[in-house]
Amino acid sequence: MMDRSRELARAAARVREELAQAAQRAGRDPGQVTLVAVSKFHPAGDIRALAEAGQADFGENYVQEALAKREELADLALRWHFIGGLQTNKARFVAGNFALVHSVDSMKLARALDGRASGLGVVQDILIQVNVAGEEQKSGVDEAGLPELAEAVEAMPGLRLTGLMTLPPFFDDPERARPVFARLRRLRDGLEGRLGRPLPHLSMGMTGDFAAAVEEGATVVRIGTRIFGARAPRQ
Repeated sequence: MMDRSRELARAAARVREELAQAAQRAGRDPGQVTLVAVSKFHPAGDIRALAEAGQADFGENYVQEALAKREELADLALRWHFIGGLQTNKARFVAGNFALVHSVDSMKLARALDGRASGLGVVQDILIQVNVAGEEQKSGVDEAGLPELAEAVEAMPGLRLTGLMTLPPFFDDPERARPVFARLRRLRDGLEGRLGRPLPHLSMGMTGDFAAAVEEGATVVRIGTRIFGARAPRQ
């Protein structure tokens, strides 16, 4: 386990170094970018080891898996992010249990989260997921539907919109994802003007393209394989 702990700590440190270099190239403070370690399919022991090395933010894609880890690691001061596709009927398990929900992509889901959060007396921070590239197989509201969804969320007392998220197409060359990241930033900037308040977060960039995302304004990057290694297949 000691070898695994050192391996994880070294991998996370390397990612943080590359993240810092990308931020500096763009004239940004590296402290403005949060590294979310994507821990889906990886055991709670790996998360504990990374937490002991200073990692505080962890991203999960599946509700039951995430809640089981959250319970097992309840003694640690972690910030859990829900980053996967979320079915409306699972919203009741998510509201109030995650620091940030990255994947709100429909009015129906927003209303379900709002209803649950309001019932609990909490305000759930969320991001709206935007399908910038218009891929049919990807979740996310399209650009045309973004203003309506954002304005509806603004009126929901149980939700607080803090920004946008996107998943670009997979490219062998990460530079090809750069226009997607730049477009999300412009959409966020336009939405800030429309809503009349700051939207501080842009969740974009993963293992293969996070440097380009940071250079284009990402405030949250979601890194799994570079930190944890290859995932075991889901049972």
